[in-house]
Amino acid sequence: MLDNGFHHDGSPDHVSTLAPEPGETVTVFVRTPPTQRDGVHVRTVRDGEPHFTEAVLDRDTGDELWWRADITAHNTVTPYRFLLTGASGYRWLTAAGLHAHDVPDHQDFRLSTHPAPPSWAADAIVYEIFPDRFARGGTARPAPAWALPRAWDDPVVGRGPETERQFFGGDLDGVRARLDHVAATGANTLWLTPVFPARSNHRYNASAFDRIDPALGGDAAYRALIDAAHDRGWRVLGDLTTNHCGDDHPWFTTARADKESPERTMFWFGDDEDHGYAAWMGVPSLPRLDWSSARLRELMTDGPDAVVARWLRFGLDGWRVDVANMTGRRGGQDLTREVAARMWAATVRERADALLVAEHTHDATGDLDAGGWHGTMNYAGFTRPVWSWLRDPDSTLPFLGVPADVPRLGGDLAVATMRAFASRMSWRSFTHSWSILSSHDTARIRTVCGPELAAVATGLLYTLPGTPMVYAGDEIGLEGAWGEDARRPLPWDGTDAWDHAALALHRDLGRLRHTHAALRHGGLRWLHAGADTVVFLRELAGERLLVQASRAAHTPVRLPLATPAEPLNGTTALTPDPAGTLTLPADGPAFHVWRL
Repeated sequence: MLDNGFHHDGSPDHVSTLAPEPGETVTVFVRTPPTQRDGVHVRTVRDGEPHFTEAVLDRDTGDELWWRADITAHNTVTPYRFLLTGASGYRWLTAAGLHAHDVPDHQDFRLSTHPAPPSWAADAIVYEIFPDRFARGGTARPAPAWALPRAWDDPVVGRGPETERQFFGGDLDGVRARLDHVAATGANTLWLTPVFPARSNHRYNASAFDRIDPALGGDAAYRALIDAAHDRGWRVLGDLTTNHCGDDHPWFTTARADKESPERTMFWFGDDEDHGYAAWMGVPSLPRLDWSSARLRELMTDGPDAVVARWLRFGLDGWRVDVANMTGRRGGQDLTREVAARMWAATVRERADALLVAEHTHDATGDLDAGGWHGTMNYAGFTRPVWSWLRDPDSTLPFLGVPADVPRLGGDLAVATMRAFASRMSWRSFTHSWSILSSHDTARIRTVCGPELAAVATGLLYTLPGTPMVYAGDEIGLEGAWGEDARRPLPWDGTDAWDHAALALHRDLGRLRHTHAALRHGGLRWLHAGADTVVFLRELAGERLLVQASRAAHTPVRLPLATPAEPLNGTTALTPDPAGTLTLPADGPAFHVWRL
């Protein structure tokens, strides 16, 4: 087993509460091999100074010892780790694993007294919809003036000025008509990319934040969709650009025309700017918002009819925040955490059970556990390591602007990557971040991996900690080699092009996740990480699920688990040998789940 049988992960089996009040006493547990008869301490950092508490033996299961200690959530975020001495030598156990030498504090476990995410989010499976390409409703609407209308089965233009103008005409009524299909994936939360008016099919260059694009059906169609989702017990998340707006937005056109207007303070103007104003990634149609502006804060977060609260009041259950990593950051200005805190405050003033998830395409850990975002789109800690492990060896695909093809790594390095990023955030930020195989900004997982390995990736999506996010079309095997290519319209006229096995896999794994609380709320214990197979446990309150994902045939993995294993996904039951060892299947590509 990894970490030699020592284990703590910050999950409910190991921490008495994940939402402590300031100053509350919290009981933490650490598991050790039976040989560790003494020498267990927990170290907290209180006001910057380390404090040690001796742990006491709580129980002996025969296979391992559980040690208990009480610590105090003294600071807003209280770091802690375990010191193990005695028979085991001198070791630290941190969120990054077991260390035989001193290590810095940045990978310590964390207790956070910031308000916790809404309880429903831990049970969510998110389904992402790019409205223009998902489905058309029954109402024919004129195309906007900027648009180049396309037939539903026309190819997508991936390069050049037509790319953002091609208009396939998907709308909100089309989404509402296809909710039974969404349900087949196990999803219970919709995330729609922006639905505000804009001069593009992606709508990330908003022309307004106070109404829904008439081309999508307007406010009435949005209301009908939200009501239909809520009637199913689902949630609906909006998509908000806090970093920029469109260059035809009244905020910007007023600011550009009148240097004395309050709106002028909302943007960065200057002769040293390429366009006379700061633009996101230099794109002139996307002027950047300056969060030092009191006027911007009033309109976005602080005012009585600010954008954030207005649409929560309308019926949204939360926001996915676009380009959160750059919002409020420019040169010497870094207001990102302040923006996140303002977003959170505006959200809970309107409704306490709303969710805030931030887009970061790389390392988000420095912006989490700070009283704002509940989680992130976990590209760095999930998407990229899964791609790196399972990608087709013959594929040559870059990843979100990296000027090199995705490397092909062993499962040991993929797991090391996942653990490294997870160790930099609290358990609850980790589990409320989105696990993603594809999105509207990336290649499709089917193109990255091929069908067999995409199925293995789907297994990891539904069984590892984190909120599964399914990009519409992945469940039927759509392909795409880059972001725009992956935005092909879904083929609803006949299902001959669908991969029905992929859809059945999403359905079965979605049902498995909803059935077993250990997959939604349980801890994570890595047992094996080899080049071609990885094995882990999900555990909660006595339920133990054993998961094996393999990219190829491999040497059999033998584990000291003296218990039968009932198959939940796959057909192979496991029985321990007389020595108390389980031998796992050596096939691959393959994905197995057992209940111990």
